[in-house]
Amino acid sequence: MPFLSDEKVKELELKANDIRESVIQMLLSAGSGHTAGPLGMADVFALFYFHILKHDPKNPKWEDRDRVVLSNGHICPVYYAAMAHSGYFPVEELGTLRKFGSRLQGHPHREFMPWLETSSGPLGSGLSQASGMALSDKMDGKDGKRYIYCFMSDGECDEGNTWEGAMFAGKNKLRNLIAIVDRNNIQIDGFTEDIMPVEPFADKWKSFGWNVIESSGHDFRALNEAVEEAQDTYEKPSVIIAHTIPGKGVKEFERDYRWHGKPPDAKEAEMALKELRTLGGKIKSE
Repeated sequence: MPFLSDEKVKELELKANDIRESVIQMLLSAGSGHTAGPLGMADVFALFYFHILKHDPKNPKWEDRDRVVLSNGHICPVYYAAMAHSGYFPVEELGTLRKFGSRLQGHPHREFMPWLETSSGPLGSGLSQASGMALSDKMDGKDGKRYIYCFMSDGECDEGNTWEGAMFAGKNKLRNLIAIVDRNNIQIDGFTEDIMPVEPFADKWKSFGWNVIESSGHDFRALNEAVEEAQDTYEKPSVIIAHTIPGKGVKEFERDYRWHGKPPDAKEAEMALKELRTLGGKIKSE
């Protein structure tokens, strides 16, 4: 991957801020949806869609593209926003989130958006789907040509299906599979370590035969280096445990699990957008 210059980091910061603004606007328009996760993952999605992914928004079914599997489908506002801002469809369409007849359903639906790799919603399913794609590429001799990226939540690691997928991928040494887990420590009922503790998290993945990398989900250079390390690991699949702040960018929302599954009202959205626009102006002036 190209070196991350200071100019590129600044560009990514602005893209992430634009994505966060779009997320707030989408949720306000929809009147429903998830806030904390999409805001927390905006930096990760900006880095992938504007720097890491091998993809072509004008040719979304390009055979040699990297595959993106969103397992935790409820954070789809950030997924849709990253895709729109990178050119897959008009940014104006984001305002149709969760509306009747919209392509932008509350969970990604491949029937409506055929350039998506999967439909998602049932938590815990994505890693198994991504593992199947990675095995298919290995069988076809394509595992050195592209990567399968599976975005996941820490909360969904409560699901047994997640660990079935992890065991399968480890056993088959799927080197082209890279999982990115949003380690934001919250789920809809509270903090993960109160609901169903996942720690020792890294050790669990290692025991299933994975290369484990921990990184900040908000430091572009550190996360980029984590992805490079994963790409350079040839004997096993890799998981990046990305430590994020749920609700990142809006102080009122940050680290509060109650924002996991609710949208802002008009007053809260106005406050959030004001804060994000102030931050965007600051980034531009630096």
